[in-house]
Amino acid sequence: METKVYSLYEPHHFSPNFGIHFINRNSGVKLARSPNFSSFGSQWSTPKLRFRISPRVLASNSMSKGESNGSSSTVDKETGKESSGPVIPVYEPTPPNRELRTPHSGYHFDGSTRKFFEGWYFKVSIPERRQSFCFMYSVENPAFPKKLTALEVAQHGPRFTGVGAQILGADDRYICQYSEESQYFWGKLKPPNKEVPPQEFNKRVFEGFQVTPLWHQGFIRDDGRSDYVDTVSTARWEYSTRPIYGWGNVGSKQKSTAGWLAAFPVFEPHWQICMAGGLSTGWIEWDGERFDFQNAPSYSEKNWGGAFPRKWFWVQCNVFEGASGEVALTAGGGLRQLPGLTETFENAALIGVHYDGIFYEFVPWNGAVSWEISPWGYWFVAGENQTHKVELEATTKEHGTTLRAPTTEAGLAPACKDSCLAALRLQIWERRYDGSKGKNILDVTSNMAAVEVGGGPWFNTWKGETSTPELLSRALRFPVDAEEMFGYIPFFKPPGL
Repeated sequence: METKVYSLYEPHHFSPNFGIHFINRNSGVKLARSPNFSSFGSQWSTPKLRFRISPRVLASNSMSKGESNGSSSTVDKETGKESSGPVIPVYEPTPPNRELRTPHSGYHFDGSTRKFFEGWYFKVSIPERRQSFCFMYSVENPAFPKKLTALEVAQHGPRFTGVGAQILGADDRYICQYSEESQYFWGKLKPPNKEVPPQEFNKRVFEGFQVTPLWHQGFIRDDGRSDYVDTVSTARWEYSTRPIYGWGNVGSKQKSTAGWLAAFPVFEPHWQICMAGGLSTGWIEWDGERFDFQNAPSYSEKNWGGAFPRKWFWVQCNVFEGASGEVALTAGGGLRQLPGLTETFENAALIGVHYDGIFYEFVPWNGAVSWEISPWGYWFVAGENQTHKVELEATTKEHGTTLRAPTTEAGLAPACKDSCLAALRLQIWERRYDGSKGKNILDVTSNMAAVEVGGGPWFNTWKGETSTPELLSRALRFPVDAEEMFGYIPFFKPPGL
């Protein structure tokens, strides 16, 4: 009997544990087992925030292609000595009141039959190898657990259904496994509807994944639908994560990335950075080649709504040189449709930088953001608010890899191009009274930035700036706490809060 599982979960409506089992019991493939160790989270004590809290960095020697016996060797960068044995991540259940939880980290499906998708993105970077792994999961129109019948199409119109798992991995190679059935996705659906311990998951799941804010494991096979890119046949992974930055100042209440209006189904799609920076420990086996890592910079975000924007760009990086403290950058923008009967679109963009525990936010409602993005290879984004100015410039000579994104016209379809090997420079200045650049407080570079362009058409360079109407800008600046507001009227509380 074939079993399928999809899962995303965090208890008490926080971030769903989500996953999917693309399970084939006749395949003879089973996820690796992990021994039960004491809590990894208890090892963390960092009076000053550092993504690299250990003075010794272990870089995994890759295994030869085809080997998957769970063993590897590591090299101590301080002593130069090689030690045997794999890196073993330690599982810790997600606590009910997790620190750094952002708004909108829950599952947003409201049960209606309107067009809807939700997608999650997780990235781990391994500086010692100059490689990154980006895990992308999406569910489309979960009101329909299977492909629509002719009667359902006549009643509701065409809908694309299913759950997809994609990974952009080492050397910008790719893997995708997709199912048109979403009935086993367990963001909030059965079965199961809660976090599953790793050992139990390994026993029950032959192909699939589960992920929480603190734990991520899975195994998928490429399904052969991506013959236009360089693919790998299998991917297997298991790692734990310690969040360091959410989306806001450390020690403060975390923010909604798109403002409090993200609580309502308007100005879609919505976007939430769930973890601007964290530290991950474990392993990833990429087409038989094993990558071990300890305290690797990591990141996660999500989108939800009717479909992706008509056109968009995105830059993200957690690996920098030249900083006295740790830095996490996310920037993005898009051309999205405004609610209404006519096809009216607006430019929306933001830049968010976390540096030594402080969050520098550049959004349309506290300033302005402008950009110049080529169809591929060049990204320049600038922003300012009342106190600071920021500029970032990214370039890449890589060809990029085509990825899938939820679209209105074709469902999960090739719609964007990415690379994790871009060069980047990021600068922040204090703003003088006359609006000019004052003291430079941050000037850092990277050769491991993730970059993306999507949608279109991209006939030429896209130059734009944010254009939020003043009335809306004032509303978004108003200090509304959506979770607290809906606490008084829980019957109307939107999902995902």
